[in-house]
This record gives sequence, C-alpha cells and structure tokens, in this order.
Amino acid sequence: MIKTLAVATRDRARLGEILAITSRFGLDTLLARMGLRGGDGGEDATSDLPRRTRLAIEALGPTFVKLGQILGTRGDLLAPEWIAEFEKLHSQAPTLPFETLRPAVEDALGQPPEAAFARFDPEPLAAASIAQVHRAWRDDGRPVVLKIRRPGVRPRIEADLRIVAQLAALAEQASAEARRFSPRALARQLAESLHDELDFTIEGRNADRLREDFASDPRVLVPEIHWRWSSETLLVMDFVDGVPPRDGDTLRANGIDPAQIAATGADMVLDMVLVNGRFHADPHPGNLLCLPGNRIALLDLGSIGHVSPKRREEFLSFVTALQSDDPGGLAETLALWSEGHDVPRANVVRAAERLVARHGGGRIVLSALISDFLPILRDERLILPPDLLLIFRALLTIDGVLTGIEPDFDLSGAMARAGLRVARARLAPERLQASVQALMWEMLRLGDDAPRLIRAAVRRLEAPPVAQAATNDAAIRAVGRWIAGALLGGFALVAGAIVLGHG
Repeated sequence: MIKTLAVATRDRARLGEILAITSRFGLDTLLARMGLRGGDGGEDATSDLPRRTRLAIEALGPTFVKLGQILGTRGDLLAPEWIAEFEKLHSQAPTLPFETLRPAVEDALGQPPEAAFARFDPEPLAAASIAQVHRAWRDDGRPVVLKIRRPGVRPRIEADLRIVAQLAALAEQASAEARRFSPRALARQLAESLHDELDFTIEGRNADRLREDFASDPRVLVPEIHWRWSSETLLVMDFVDGVPPRDGDTLRANGIDPAQIAATGADMVLDMVLVNGRFHADPHPGNLLCLPGNRIALLDLGSIGHVSPKRREEFLSFVTALQSDDPGGLAETLALWSEGHDVPRANVVRAAERLVARHGGGRIVLSALISDFLPILRDERLILPPDLLLIFRALLTIDGVLTGIEPDFDLSGAMARAGLRVARARLAPERLQASVQALMWEMLRLGDDAPRLIRAAVRRLEAPPVAQAATNDAAIRAVGRWIAGALLGGFALVAGAIVLGHG
C-alpha cells in the first residue's frame, strides 16, 4: 500500500529514501501492523524491533526524530520498551563549515556578520539538525549567540510533513491498532511543532513572554532577544555562561547549591504550568543552565506548551483527589480526559481506584506516580489529551533533573507551595475585575431575555397536560438559568463595588 501512496512529483524522491531506510532496518512488520504494507502484521521474528525503529527514525532525519519524541511521551499507548527507545532519540547533526551558512546569515543581517558585530567566531558552538549556533560580541562587548537555520532544512521538513500526513490518513483508515494513536491528530501536532521550531521569531516571542512571566522572580533568567538582528532564519540572543544541572557535585564545585536549584526549578515549572499557563515543554539539562546566586536560565524555547484555565483546574483536581484518597473525584477527572474515546465507565473507575490505592493519601513521588499512571491508562484503554501529556512529560523531566542533583528532593512540597500561588493569582484585583465585568455583561444579557423567557415558561406551564410533559423540563431549565444569572449578576454588582472600591 505504501508504494502506491499518491505523493506530489516533488516528494517522490524523498518517499523513495523513506522506503529504502525502513527496508534497511527491517520494519516491514511494523508497517504491516499500521496498515501501510501487505502482510499479517504479526510479531516480528526478532526482539529488537523498538531499537531498529529508533535507529531508522534517526536515519530519517529531524521530522521523524520529532515524531519519535512525541511518541516517546505516549506511555498511555506504547509499551515500556518502545518508550525507552524513543527517549534515546536525539537530533544531533555534524557541524557545517561557516562558509556554508554565510549566504543565509548575510541575507538575514543585510551585511557580513563581521560587519554587524565587533567580533564573530566562525567556529560553531553547537549544532543540531535544524540549526547551528555561533558566538559573537556586540560593539559594547556584550556576548551574544547566533542561532542559524541550516540551509535547505525547511523544504525537506515540509516534504516529510506532507508524506507523514498521507501516511497517517492511510493508517487511520486501514488499521484498528493505529487508530488508537489518532494518527491524523498526531500528524497535525507534529506539523505545528516543527513549523514553530523552523520560524525563529516564534522562539523569540516565546522567550519574551516567559521573561515577562518571571519578571518578578530574580531566580529565573530568560536570555534577551536582540530583534534588530533576528528573523525567521536567524535568532540573536544573549550568551549565557552557566553549568548544566547534571549532578550535585559539579554544581557545588561551581559555588551553586543543589538544594536551592532544586527548589527554584520546581517552583519555576509549577508556576509555568499552573499559574502562567505557558511552560517549557522539554526542560532537560541541555535546556537549563545554573548560574551563580542559585539562579536558573531557560534556553531553547522553540517548543512551548500552553495550559488553558480549564486544564489547570483539572490538573489540580487530579492532584487533590490523589492527596485526599478520593477515587470518585479522580475518576471524574480521568473521565473528562478520556471524553470522545468511548471508554467504559468501569475502566475509568478501575484506573482511579488502582492509582489511589498505590499513590493516594500521602507524599506524591512524581516519577513513581507517572511510571504507574501511564501503564494503567494503557491497560484500561484510557487516552490522555496531547496537552496533558506535555504537562506530565515536563513535570517528569524536571523531577528527574532535580532528583539527579538533589536525591532527597520532594516535588510534592513544591506542589503545595504552588497551590498557594495559584490562589493568589486568582484573587489578584485585575483578574477579579475581569471576572466581574464578564458577569455584569451576562446579567445585562439575561436581563434583556428575562421577559421573553418568563412568558415562554408561563405558556408552557399552562399548556394541556400532554404538551406539558414534553416542554416543562425545558421551560423550568430556562427559568432556572435566568434565576441563576440574576443571582450571579447580583454577586457581580457587589463584588464589583468591593473590587473597584479598593482599587
């Protein structure tokens, strides 16, 4: 089937490369299970299919590496051996001579880098599959880094995304096993993520927003973006010299306290997720630097997760239900997260009871919780929405980092502190005023509708008995909504007077 995939002429050569690589690594069985090739899709004759799949993904390049990294978060769907392999995926690439990058840099700057900066280092500082990084110094001596997009990477990734989109549609149609992964939704998530990473102005804006989020917290540093030189293909930002949080001894040798870094890192990530609604989606040691004064710098902000207020409430309900030994409350949250996937209620209840039995009522050890949580979801065929998987992945990643530098660190204490900050944020005057204003508008709207609703309710209540049976419930609900709106409106007037009176 995959050989007959209808791709544009411009993508056929790339499809040929993909087929050659999958064949070289012996992935015919996997493709058959996905409905993309003929065959029964039975078990592979060897036991190293996950490893061979990971090697093939790395050979296929950045698009497929990113896809594998996304799948590496799906412990609710994939067995541990697959997750373990996908977690090894990396997007390292050989460095390019700067002269290969020079035309793109000069086009972005409008001049040679040697003219734009007081000093420029042609030796690369780091390299990955999408970009290469070089150092430079401004006229005032301030060091900066230039993140340069590799030539030709965008058209190659866009070709891959077109092919992946078609493969996803075929798999979703042909394979019940593949449908559990929602392949087309996965392809859309992949495309959104890669388009964000290809446009460096998005990373720059992410940095500006996170810097604003932490403007009042001197413990967190986000490098400044220099927009006069930055564009879609080139990002210029402050150079940060620090120590990656890989082990406590190295931090101590540099005058940095691992316990303070652990507390700061936990507060930082929980504030991003629960208070600000914007978070670094992959806070691993390569994207974090520890600085003198026990500060943390955030790097590589191309991938940012967003948390809606509703999702924040659900996540807090999840944690609260666990801490209070409440399987019923936990089941309600899990049911919300599995909506649209036709999961039997018994499965939801069973999953909640298993989680509470193992992790309820005391200290929450996040790594142990998630190690149980995702397999339980897989066993009971529950599905987590992608944004929640990003949250759990970010929390698990930071928990691993922090316990690596401070083995006795307890993230549950930081979660309790975060709950207080969430409450303060909700009670902030500017948020209350916005809520009050919304409630007042709702009262006015309901006030305009009130006469019509009351007349309709009266007519329905006076209707003959047969008609009443079909209409009373709707009429009562409508009047109930109006009464509730009036009560909310009264609250809005009182609350508005209090808030505005103290402004």
